[in-house]
Amino acid sequence: MASTTARADELLESYNAYIGQDDLYNSSNERLTQPWQVIRQDRANVHRFGVRQPGDDVDGFFASARNRDLAERMIRNGRVEGSAARKLLNGDVRVYVEIWRGAGGDYINISVD
Repeated sequence: MASTTARADELLESYNAYIGQDDLYNSSNERLTQPWQVIRQDRANVHRFGVRQPGDDVDGFFASARNRDLAERMIRNGRVEGSAARKLLNGDVRVYVEIWRGAGGDYINISVD
């Protein structure tokens, strides 16, 4: 009889962020329309452009531009709580982000305060 051990998902990192108006527009000043775009822009603002609002934590995961490029897939594979997507796209909201490593790949869960 072969036995298999289930491997639990691993929380890599979590952080809080304040999604302000600066996070709702890309570098070409185009309005972002998807939650993953806003999360990616928020992290680019923090790590690349030095734009932080009160309530923005610094994370290690999205310090890497490569990891920011993965945000779309990771959010698609994760969970955005209830009305969080709409609130996130409107801005002026605090979000809590969890970055997970799972057997099926890395993913992100997002909730709003």
